[in-house]
Amino acid sequence: MPTALLGRAAELARIDALLAAARAGRSGALVLRGEAGIGKTALLEYAAAAGLPTVRGAGIESEAELPFAALHLLVRGADLGALPPRQRAALDGAFGLAEQDPADRMLIGLAVLSLLAEEAADGPLLCLVDDAHWLDRATAETLLFAARRLDADGVALIFATRAGDDDFPAPGLPELPVGALPPEVAAALLDAGHSGLAPAVRYRALVESAGNPLALLELPALLAAETPGTAPDQPLPQRLRQAFHGQVAPLPAATRTLLLVAAAAAAADLGTVLRAGAALRAGPEDLTPAERAGLVRTGTAGVVFRHPLLRSAVYQGAPLPERLAAHRALAAAATGPENADIRAWHLAAAATGPDEAVAAALADTAERARRRSGYHGAVAAYERAAALSVDDAARARRLLPAAETAAEAGLLDLARRSAERAAAVAAPDPATLARLDVVRGLAEFGAGRPAAAHRLLLGAAAGSEPARAARILIQAAHPAWYLGDPEITAVAAAFAELTLPEGDPVAPIAGYILPALRTTYTVDLRDAAAAARRLGADSPRDLVQLCGAGLVVGQDEQVGELAAELIAECREQGRIALLPPLLFFRAEAELFLGNRAEAAVAGAEGLRIARDAGLGQWVSQHHAFRAYLAALTGDEVECLAAVAEVGGALAPGATWADAALGVLELGLGRVASALHRLIALTSGPVRHHVAAVRALPDVVEAAVRLGEPERAGDAVERLAEWARRGGQPWVAALEQRCRALRTGDERHFRAALELGARPLEQARTRLLYGEWLRRTKRKTEARAQLEPAAEAFERAGATPWAARARTELAALGGGAAPAAGPGPVARLTPQELQIVRLAARGLSNRDIAAQLFLSPRTVGHHLYKAYPKLGVAARGELAGLPLAAG
Repeated sequence: MPTALLGRAAELARIDALLAAARAGRSGALVLRGEAGIGKTALLEYAAAAGLPTVRGAGIESEAELPFAALHLLVRGADLGALPPRQRAALDGAFGLAEQDPADRMLIGLAVLSLLAEEAADGPLLCLVDDAHWLDRATAETLLFAARRLDADGVALIFATRAGDDDFPAPGLPELPVGALPPEVAAALLDAGHSGLAPAVRYRALVESAGNPLALLELPALLAAETPGTAPDQPLPQRLRQAFHGQVAPLPAATRTLLLVAAAAAAADLGTVLRAGAALRAGPEDLTPAERAGLVRTGTAGVVFRHPLLRSAVYQGAPLPERLAAHRALAAAATGPENADIRAWHLAAAATGPDEAVAAALADTAERARRRSGYHGAVAAYERAAALSVDDAARARRLLPAAETAAEAGLLDLARRSAERAAAVAAPDPATLARLDVVRGLAEFGAGRPAAAHRLLLGAAAGSEPARAARILIQAAHPAWYLGDPEITAVAAAFAELTLPEGDPVAPIAGYILPALRTTYTVDLRDAAAAARRLGADSPRDLVQLCGAGLVVGQDEQVGELAAELIAECREQGRIALLPPLLFFRAEAELFLGNRAEAAVAGAEGLRIARDAGLGQWVSQHHAFRAYLAALTGDEVECLAAVAEVGGALAPGATWADAALGVLELGLGRVASALHRLIALTSGPVRHHVAAVRALPDVVEAAVRLGEPERAGDAVERLAEWARRGGQPWVAALEQRCRALRTGDERHFRAALELGARPLEQARTRLLYGEWLRRTKRKTEARAQLEPAAEAFERAGATPWAARARTELAALGGGAAPAAGPGPVARLTPQELQIVRLAARGLSNRDIAAQLFLSPRTVGHHLYKAYPKLGVAARGELAGLPLAAG
């Protein structure tokens, strides 16, 4: 074993397992996390030596603000022509190879996933990424998205990053901490690299290195040159830089100059480094002493330093005037329009005070980064351009797009800071102030302060021209919804005062949403969507909120239809970020319509995409919905596990999580606990939310079963008001059922059944009516209600309710029909069912992969697993199967 790998048996075993899985066709990712010099790069080299085809990349500190810089290096040479057209266009745009509107960042991630899958088509592929903490954020997000969706492609992806989670957060990926070497291994490594050390130096090296392999190799020379008894007062990374600087200092001046240029140039090609060096009187021959000393090597990748800390030592150890000169030389050497962004950043690094020309160049760089979906880089460029601006007006003019771009990227804290700075450095005109207030309002809402968000957004709308104000008020409706009727009324009143331009597509959208949030029936949801589309609305983006509002009214069928249309548009257009909310709304609609299994399919995909994309709000919502589905089946372990992922009482999914726990308790017969939870949900500050309103019948049932009907409060009256204002017969059926429970009047049970609720609610009405009939000794009539109720519950997988119905039937005597067993479709996972359905329609694996944002091999893997469950042997047999969920 190489000395660099001494003491790493556990780490090597993890890497071996990952590589073995790749050889067997299974993908996997691993994040190596540890301090500088701890041996992460040595572990990557071990993986590279395993013989698998390998692609490599690395983060570079000085390129951390250049969008997709590291990604471009990683995939250079790959055949982009093999990508589906939309993915190819997204990647071309990200690399600045084509002019286009910003692409969905997750679509770029999907393109990278497809490239990796193509590279692995003929065998396993190893992808190594060193110094991941210095990846530009656009590259990091893209690679993490791809890593989370790798499955059956035979790709092993290993990241190496420093210890802090903040530098390279990778939730959902397995991590391997790389720690210090044990004392005996550290001593063996030191002795192998430095025989014959003086005892005092050896002792100090072992103590100061603290088991860090790089320190064991590099510190002894520094320690030997120091005065005995000197006690270091710097942290280990700084001591290592001192050690490296001691190796650089004896080199000729021209060599040090060329090394400084290379350190400042990051991943620039060798020609750029040499052109910049020539301007500082250093030529190619001046690299030779550094190469002989083993400090650098040169090649197609430019000048490669032996260790990133060596690069840092060279740069930070140089006097400031020399660093500024190096950046000026590099800016001059970075010729051509393709290097405009690199040139701008080098000019900014060389600036010693305000410089309008450099600020303007950086602002242009920011706009290019935004068009390439490199939002983090765009914000950094705008911020630096503002710092270099010569007056407050120019500074504010550049901080405004910084704030808006940060908000667009979901960087709400940064957006708020930029907006506040813009407002502070100059007295903005009303229109600019309104734009800043929109940013601050979105940031306040994202931080869980809806009252402040509501105030800022209303103020922003008041300071904007009508068309823009209308869109701001649509945004203001969201925090208003969390606050209550007075705030919703204020938004509606502000909208009513607007005179919109004729044909503005926001009019039918707001005309539906604002009354809907007050549970008032307005027009059919489909008509509102059609009108907005006719007027040129951006579908699906502008129509997403219609789905949420439709659920408030109770137009569940229309929500299901519209959500399905918008989901199909998102898949076609590659707008992945819109899918989690749309899949959530569709899952809710399917559940309310009685299609629990269909809801599970939509919810599972929504959760997977939200988690892969790092969309925290929708991760919380989908986990809460997952908890509710588990509660319906009586799966307490799954329900509680999902609730634990929601994020606490203030999380976006908290309302659904509370509803899930209430339904779980009610289904399992823990009625007192259920009533306590449900009353808190339906009488608290979120009493008007969808999950809380839909829980009103559960409150009534729990209170009556507990013998305390008065504790149901005004639940029946609220249902009656909803039925009146929303105009939905199925809501009136729920009201009648609850009146039957409260009064014992059989006429209300009959009215509820005649009005016709959805399948699950109809089954619950039959169950409650059947229980009432059995208690009144009307056995035949009770059986006529209980048997279809039990069958409906079993079809829906609502196990506790089916068991309750079967228990009632058994109490009638004469035996009960046996419970129906689950069909073969019920044995499929939600993702398998999605894939099987698309395959049954004749879509190829590649077509299915494009729709579901997977790789073709992953699709094939899921089909292979699904065939035995369905009892088929080939794809052609799928078309004849009944594939309805549940």
